[in-house]
Amino acid sequence: MSITLSDKAVARVRQFLQRDGGVGVRFGVRRTGCSGWAYDVGIADSVNADDHHFQSAGVDIYVDAKSLGMVDGTHIDFVAQGLNQSFVFDNPNVKAECGCGESFTTSDIQSPQSPANPF
Repeated sequence: MSITLSDKAVARVRQFLQRDGGVGVRFGVRRTGCSGWAYDVGIADSVNADDHHFQSAGVDIYVDAKSLGMVDGTHIDFVAQGLNQSFVFDNPNVKAECGCGESFTTSDIQSPQSPANPF
């Protein structure tokens, strides 16, 4: 099991942590969009009992238990193109993405806390 960050993502996360504080990055998924799931990334202010802990280049990454199966193996990059900047996710579990790129689906893995999307 792993979650990794590129050098650019590490640098960007460290900027956020230096500015906002926190114990690391919280990474997971939430139900949304036309494909069912979207990434949920933010500063982790604390460690939860069900968190799985990863570390990439000295940055602590926390993933909740219900998201882990859908994000395990993800490599996170940070890309700047012109005025646009965003984190980009290379997730081996993704089976399909919506046309706008805001959500994704995993056909083999569903969150144990959430029902399968029937559509």
